[in-house]
Formats: sequence, C-alpha cells, structure tokens
Amino acid sequence: VIFVMFRGAAVGLQLQRAASLRAALRLSPVMQASRMPPAELTFSGGAGETITCQAAVALGVNDLQILEVEVAPPKAGEVRLKVVANALCHTDIYTLEGSDPEGLFPSILGHEAGAIVESVGPGVTSVKPGDKVVPCYTPQCKEPSCIFCMSPKTNLCPAIRSTQGKGVMPDGTTRFKLAGDLGVPIHHFMGTSTFAEYTVVAEISCAKVAPESDLETVCMLGCGLSTGWGAVWKTCDVQAGSTVGVFGLGAVGLAVIQAAKERGASAIYAIDVNSDKFEIAKAFGATECLNPKDFGSEPIQNVLVNKTTWGVDFTFDCTGNTDVMRAALEASHRGWGVSCVIGVAAAGHEISTRPFQLVTGRTWKGTAFGGFKSRDEVPELVARVTSGDLPVSAFVTHRMSGVAQTKDAVDALHSGDCLRAVVTY
Repeated sequence: VIFVMFRGAAVGLQLQRAASLRAALRLSPVMQASRMPPAELTFSGGAGETITCQAAVALGVNDLQILEVEVAPPKAGEVRLKVVANALCHTDIYTLEGSDPEGLFPSILGHEAGAIVESVGPGVTSVKPGDKVVPCYTPQCKEPSCIFCMSPKTNLCPAIRSTQGKGVMPDGTTRFKLAGDLGVPIHHFMGTSTFAEYTVVAEISCAKVAPESDLETVCMLGCGLSTGWGAVWKTCDVQAGSTVGVFGLGAVGLAVIQAAKERGASAIYAIDVNSDKFEIAKAFGATECLNPKDFGSEPIQNVLVNKTTWGVDFTFDCTGNTDVMRAALEASHRGWGVSCVIGVAAAGHEISTRPFQLVTGRTWKGTAFGGFKSRDEVPELVARVTSGDLPVSAFVTHRMSGVAQTKDAVDALHSGDCLRAVVTY
C-alpha cells in the first residue's frame, strides 16, 4: 500500500528547528513539537461552519498529543467526515517514529477508518450527508482522461498524489489548525487524517459503503487487510495448488495467509522471528511455521529452498525490512517464482540481490493497497465482510473508546501481541 518517496528534509534538521517552533507556539514542555511546519502552510475552508473537536496530533517524532483542533468546511470536490472508528496501522507508527520519508509535523495521522459524511463541498455527487464511507489513501478519480483509472493493470491514480504527499488538500491548503489563539495550521496525512473526530478528504478518496456496514469492523479495510488480500488475489493472482511463503505475521501477513488459503494454496509457510505468532497463523491457514532464529546461521531462504527442492511459488514480504525482502525473493521458485513486496521500508533503504536470481526466472514486484481500485472495490470487500463470507473479527485484538485512547492504542501496537487496535469515537 504504500509509496516510498524520498524527501530532502532530514529528521535531524527538523529537530534543530524544534526550539523555534516551541517558542512560537508557547506550548508547555509536554506538548513541544520536534518538527516545524513550513511557513507557507495555510488554513482555509469553504462556506459553512468550522467544527472544533478533539484530535490526536503528531507534534513531532514520538510526540502524540490529544488537542482541540478546528476543522474547516469542505471546499469544492471535498467531503467532511465524522469519524466513527479507527484501526491503527503500523504505517501510522512508522510515520510517528520519524521513519517516513514523507512524514510532516505537526500532522493528524490515521488512515484506517470508518466514517459518516457530515457535509460536502460544491460539485460533490457520489456521496451525501449521512452516507457511510471508508476513506482511502489510494484515490480513484474515475476520469476518462486518467490512464491509471482506466487501466485494469493498476490502482495508482495520481490525481491528488502531489498535494497528498505534501500534507495538504488539492488546492494546496489545509483544513486543520490548532484551536484557540495559537491557530497553527496542521498537515494532513495520506489524504485521510482520521485520528480526529472530524476530517476533510477529497471526494475521490471516499469509498461509499452500504448503510448496514459496521464501521467499527470495516474500518480495517482502509489499508492493511485489503492490502494483504489484494496482494494475493490481484497483484500476484495466486492459483490453486500453489505454494506460498509469508514473511511477517502481523495483520497484513495474516491477511495474506487468509487470502492464500481461500485461493486453495497447497502449502503456506509462515515465517516470523516471534514464535508466539505461530498459533494464530495456523488458525488463519498456515500449514507450517518457521522461525529464522531456529536455524542458526543458515539463511531462511536456504531453509525454504531445501524444504521445497526449488523454492516457493509465491512469497510475500510483510515486514518492510529490506533484508527480509531479499530473503523472500531468493526463497521463490526457480523459473517462475514471484515475490511481492508489501511492507514499507524506512527512508533511504534500498533492496538488493544478485542479478542471477532474476535471470533464473524469478519476478520481483510490489503492491499498493493490494491493487484494489478504492471506490469500486472496497464496497465489494465490505459487502463480503458484512455477509460473513470474509471473516475479520480475529484481527481485532484490542478495542478502545475515545480520541484520548489513541495513545493507548499506539502502545498496544508496540506490545507485539496486537494485530489491530480499534478506537471508536
């Protein structure tokens, strides 16, 4: 799901600018930011009333604060949402920790959510107030002139990519600012910013779902689960009887296992350095679990090749670790193996392997949001979940209530025993 694009601003430089930001904002020490917003960041909105609400604001690296913010009315082509539930994803943590090359502070994180349309800007026709939606960080403009939306080969609509990566709405301004006298503008995040009671997104980022959809459940389809399913069903199109290797047994990895089992994989190898995850991996469909630590100095790719004679038909990296990405590729089958990169690597990291691995028939590919076209296909996934055809309840290991508990959800995600923490507002 997810693009890695490199920005010149380094965390160290941002940290040096923190003192001037703290002085400007006159914040108490517990609320001090560690990155300074660009001077050109401007708050603006459309016609209508500004809403004041609570949000979990990332003021800087590992500095998440519960603050009051003002959320402007939507402009043309935009939608203001009342957020009902958030599922925390490791991408939020990755950005909060300062690893995201596109990370900007202050910002409102959050991108796995279920919401209700509160109001719409001029020209919005696909949703109306009261509709239930899943905000999607991968938009779908559906314009005939968009070669990406018109192609069945990809879901990478670039319509708002340039501004989304800069933490602003398509017009180059933000709909968020700190409430009160400070009034400091706040960046958007991934085009969604759902760690707030209200948010504003582009219409083309709203996947309208059925009225009977349980937003506290289907919020998870905004990123991780959809990404894992789509990697199997769309990006790699795993066939019945294939062998599959899954590296990393978080929520995305388990979604890959679930999807591979549904496709009729003959063997599913689950690989993780935490053996405590093996029981749930087997419950999702893994046929064998392997801990690389159990094999001493022998690389896990060698272990898998020896087990299967020539390697695994399809392998999936769900870790974001570039060494694991290489291992996954080299564990794939000679002649036709496909290895799919799902995890997002930290800024500046690069992948490598011997060219001979590719010359001998392996394919290395990646996926963003599982290849799903958000506005068309997320509603279909939600319908499957709602009908019980695609069970997801086992992914929710923690439930919490209130924006303030977002910080507790972050701690839960760090604990190692959390798949998804869902916070309802």
